[in-house]
Amino acid sequence: MVCFFEWPLSPETSLIQFFEWDVIGTPEVSWWCHFQNEIPRLAQLGVTQVWLPRYDAYDLWDLGEFDQKEAIETRWGSKAELIRAIAAARQHGIQVLVDAVLNHKIGADRIEQFTAEPVDPSDRRIPIGPEKTIEACIDWDARERIKGVFKITQARPKGWSQHVSNELGNYDYLLGADIDHLHPAVRSDLLAWSTWILNETGGMGFRLDACKHFDYRFLCDFVMTARRVPGHSRLFSVAEFWSADVKLIALFDVPLHENFHNASIQGPNFDLRRIMRDSLVEVRPRDAVTFVENHEYVLGQSLESPVAKTFKAIAYAIILLRPEGYPCVYHGDLYGPDAIPELPVLMRARAKFAYGSCKDALKKSNDPNVVAFARSGTKTRPGCVVVLSNGTTLESHTVSINVGNTHAESTWMDLLHRAPETPILKSGVGAFLASPGVAVFVRKSNGS
Repeated sequence: MVCFFEWPLSPETSLIQFFEWDVIGTPEVSWWCHFQNEIPRLAQLGVTQVWLPRYDAYDLWDLGEFDQKEAIETRWGSKAELIRAIAAARQHGIQVLVDAVLNHKIGADRIEQFTAEPVDPSDRRIPIGPEKTIEACIDWDARERIKGVFKITQARPKGWSQHVSNELGNYDYLLGADIDHLHPAVRSDLLAWSTWILNETGGMGFRLDACKHFDYRFLCDFVMTARRVPGHSRLFSVAEFWSADVKLIALFDVPLHENFHNASIQGPNFDLRRIMRDSLVEVRPRDAVTFVENHEYVLGQSLESPVAKTFKAIAYAIILLRPEGYPCVYHGDLYGPDAIPELPVLMRARAKFAYGSCKDALKKSNDPNVVAFARSGTKTRPGCVVVLSNGTTLESHTVSINVGNTHAESTWMDLLHRAPETPILKSGVGAFLASPGVAVFVRKSNGS
C-alpha cells in the first residue's frame, strides 16, 4: 500500500496532462514553447495545474543543457525554454507537476556482467533455471542471446524488493535498467533530486510514474523529503498505480475510466445509472484523480482501453461538473484532430458554475439512458443542471429537478445550445429536456 498524499481540494481545481506519446514540438516551436503559448488559454479555461512530460528518463538531472546521447535539448526543448514556460504558468496562477520516473532508466550506456537466475515471467518468484553469469543491461542476456526476466543474485541485497505489487508474483522489474532504491548512493541521489528539481524549475508537485514497481517506503520518503522544501509542506503528488482494484489505492481512478471505456463500446446498451459503480471516486473521492483518456490508454499502448469519441463529452461532464474527485483533462482531447468540441465549454462551466452541493438523479432515473444531477451553487457562485444521455432517440424525454425557490420563475439555458430553454415554476422545479450527449443548463441571466 502506498502512502497517502495530503492536498487541499478546492472546487476550482483542474488538471491537464499537457502531452501525448507521439506528439512533440516542431523545429520552429518546441513543446515547452507550445506550452508557454497556450498558458493564457489554459488559464481562461480554468486550469489550475499542468502535468508536464518527463524531462529525460536517461538522466533526471539533465533538463536539456548537457551534450549527451548526441543531443543537448530533450525531445521537448531546452532547459531555458522549460524554466520560462513554468515561470509564465505561475504568473497565470497555474502550478506545474513534475513527471518523476523513479523506477527505471532508458538508454543504458553499456552491458554489465553479473550473476542472476532466470524466473518464470508469469510468476517471478519461481526460478526456471540455475544461477549463472549473464551479460545484460535490461531484460536480455547478451552472452546467450536470450530474452527473459532475470533475478539478480549478485548485488546487495539479493533478489526482488518485497514492498511492491504482487502482480506476476513480484512486479519489481518493469522495463529498462531497473533502479535499486535500497542502494545508499542511489537513494541519496534520488532524494536530493526531489528537492533540486522543485527549486530549479519552480515546479509545485509530482506525478510519480510506475509506483507499483518500486518500494512504497521509498515513495513515502521521496514525497516527505520534497515537502521539506520551503513553501511545499502540502505538496501535491499523484501516483501512477494502474489497477481496477480500489483496495490498492489507485490514485488515478482507473475503475471509472474502465466504466467510460465500456460505456463507449456498448452505446445505448450501457446503463448510465451504473457509470460510477465500483469507481475510486465513489468510495474515496478525496483521493481520486479522475480522467477520461491518458497516454497509457490510447490505441496502440500497453494498457489500451480508449474511450470512444462519441462518449467523451458525457465522460468529461461527469468528471468536470460533479463535486467529487480531481479531474484531469488529456491534451489530445483539447488539441488536434481528435479534440472534443464540447470540452472547452465544459471546462469553463466547471470554473464558473460547478459549485455547491450535488443533487443526484443518477441512480434514481427510470430510464437507463438518461441521468442528471444538479449543483446548487453558493451565495457567491452559481450552480447548474447537467443532463446526460447515451440514447439514440429521446422522444421529448424530460428530467424534473428542483433548483430551489430562489430561481422561481426564471429561465435556464443550455450552454451547448442543444436543448431548448427551460422555465422554472414557482415551486423551483424545471422540466429539463434531454438531448443526445450532454446538456448543461444554467440560469439565463448567468449564462451569457
